Amino acid sequence: MAADQRSKADTLALRQRLISSSCRLFFPEDPVKIVRAQGQYMYDEQGAEYIDCINNVAHVGHCHPLVVRAAHEQNQVLNTNSRYLHDNIVDYAQRLSETLPEPLCVFYFLNSGSEANDLALRLARHYTGHQDVVVLDHAYHGHLSSLIDISPYKFRNLDGQKEWVHVAPLPDTYRGPYREDHPNPAVAYANEVKHVVSSAQEKGRKIAAFFAESLPSVGGQIIPPAGYFSQVAEHIHKAGGVFVADEIQVGFGRVGKHFWAFQLQGKDFVPDIVTMGKSIGNGHPVACVATTQPVARAFEATGVEYFNTFGGSPVSCAVGLAVLNVLEKEQLQAHATSVGSFLMELLRQQKIKHPIVGDVSLPRRHRGVGLFIGVDLIKDEATRTPATEEAAYLVSRLKENYVLLSTDGPGRNILKFKPPMCFSLDNARQVVAKLDAILTDMEEKVRSCETLRLQL
Repeated sequence: MAADQRSKADTLALRQRLISSSCRLFFPEDPVKIVRAQGQYMYDEQGAEYIDCINNVAHVGHCHPLVVRAAHEQNQVLNTNSRYLHDNIVDYAQRLSETLPEPLCVFYFLNSGSEANDLALRLARHYTGHQDVVVLDHAYHGHLSSLIDISPYKFRNLDGQKEWVHVAPLPDTYRGPYREDHPNPAVAYANEVKHVVSSAQEKGRKIAAFFAESLPSVGGQIIPPAGYFSQVAEHIHKAGGVFVADEIQVGFGRVGKHFWAFQLQGKDFVPDIVTMGKSIGNGHPVACVATTQPVARAFEATGVEYFNTFGGSPVSCAVGLAVLNVLEKEQLQAHATSVGSFLMELLRQQKIKHPIVGDVSLPRRHRGVGLFIGVDLIKDEATRTPATEEAAYLVSRLKENYVLLSTDGPGRNILKFKPPMCFSLDNARQVVAKLDAILTDMEEKVRSCETLRLQL
């Protein structure tokens, strides 16, 4: 409690002295000091209430009482590693298996999404006997060294691309080479993956896996065209590789229509490996890898034990079970569908009203599903030049109006909405009303400057 009594300035000074500057804060020019949160709201040291549109980690809402109680009650009884027999881990695995396609029936529990993707990479390599990985441009899969290597979002600013990593174009039908007017963008983008695989094979490389976020987030809140994953999986399987669906940011009902985002690609598509994190524990450090029997058996055949000290602990699994219970009890998947659709309609109205809003929904495409929504801000409709500075200004102004939102995408011009799943219709109205007011003010200032230049 003592730290909560410090002034914001003192806390910031201590952070600047003790914490690496590479551990960045939101709103670095004027950070928000958050001391508590509940549901979809966060509160600063002065008691000011902010609508949280950022935290996909607090999946069912900050400090949900049922999740907090589950952790507390299990902590009072037992918390130890998963080498002891315990009901929670098998109960949790069984509940997860009921949400997934039948072939995905073997589970590994870990502490973070990064650990999950690192294990997925190991599983893929053991199963295929191959080394190389195909990823999408601008992808981010975690902060471990192995994952920096397969994350163009990171490696382009560090050591560069490894020879065993192959990058395919992001299936973006707004900014990519195949856009909304293309007759079959799913096939066109999948053929790009086929070309990448063929080029690698011509150099003697062998593909172990294709990694993709089911909905690329850092890449700009992208919704891949339906059928794309099935086509890609066909090319990857022919090359002897496996398909890894990264659901760390978008799983657990966030897309509304389905429990898993990869299911948007069609009922016949089943990944070989699925990774989970963030929302799985509502802020508690737990993650998971689900895979098939053949992949798991190949890993087991090495004779090397897989062990994670805290992954699958009784407390972590109690928390995970509580999150699933809340999702079901409060019907948050259906809630994501209704609130997300309402929010997208409000944002489409902003597109009609404000030229800076480039992409929310266009014929034959959309930039959001459920409570995973991106708003692409542009300087010019013809060129679709990213409005990077304007996006940063808008986010700053929204923060002043007690809305916490962030930007993403290669041009840092995408407003990304990934709020807790309890985000409401009223929250959507409030946020878009504030967005509208700020955009209107920005446009009036531009017109005033233009008038002044003409007078001069």
